Amino acid sequence: MESLERQGHDSSAQPGRRPRVRRNVTASIAEDICAERYPSGSTLPRENDLCEMYGVSRTVIRESLKVLESKGLVRGKPRIGTTVCDKDDWNILDQDVLAWMGPYIADFDILGSILEARRTIEPAAAEYAAERATAREIADLESAWQQMRDSGDDPEGFTEADVTFHKLLLGASHNQVFRRLSSAMHAGLKYALHASNVAAHSRDEAIAVHGELVEALRMRDRDAARACTHRMLDLAARDLAVERRLDKGRKANPETPRSVASRR
Repeated sequence: MESLERQGHDSSAQPGRRPRVRRNVTASIAEDICAERYPSGSTLPRENDLCEMYGVSRTVIRESLKVLESKGLVRGKPRIGTTVCDKDDWNILDQDVLAWMGPYIADFDILGSILEARRTIEPAAAEYAAERATAREIADLESAWQQMRDSGDDPEGFTEADVTFHKLLLGASHNQVFRRLSSAMHAGLKYALHASNVAAHSRDEAIAVHGELVEALRMRDRDAARACTHRMLDLAARDLAVERRLDKGRKANPETPRSVASRR
């Protein structure tokens, strides 16, 4: 612990930037935690040192630490200071936490975990939706699919429509737990879908199978709906595998481009 504490206070490990906007201060501390400049179990610098590092008041530092504590990254202890929590305690489905992980997100295998959760939930949700979805919900799903189809070479627009589609699908199951899970997984789902969409050489297969799922729901075909969902998830698994290989290549060679899709 002593060596970790020294690392937390070692000036060579501290960031050189001095953001003055409160949100930037919170993000900067969080990003340093994600980068393991402050490893789990280590103690952050004292408030006065953080004020000096970031050029802000103690009030700003305290508010930033409260935000980080609310998301599970740190914990304040009397007479000890602010300690970095174990990664298992982090709220990994929080939009801010995912953004702070940034280039380190692959090291947490969150995308793989989200895919496993989707394999458990979405095929069942699609079956229920084939039975229970209203005409309005099916029309909304078709609209989201059309936005995916019409997004062209805009991976950001495609991802937004893709996220909307999958949220609507869980809602159309009329299962209250699935609907709650949709809200809880929203941020993580967005990152997972974006990673697979950007890694894909072509989004044509994904567009086709989403359209087939809409038709299966319209025809009230439970088996076809489940089968379409499994095919979607197989495509996502394939694309995430590509992204992992690219990520390894980027670490070995920082000049490696993100993907073919991102260059279009």
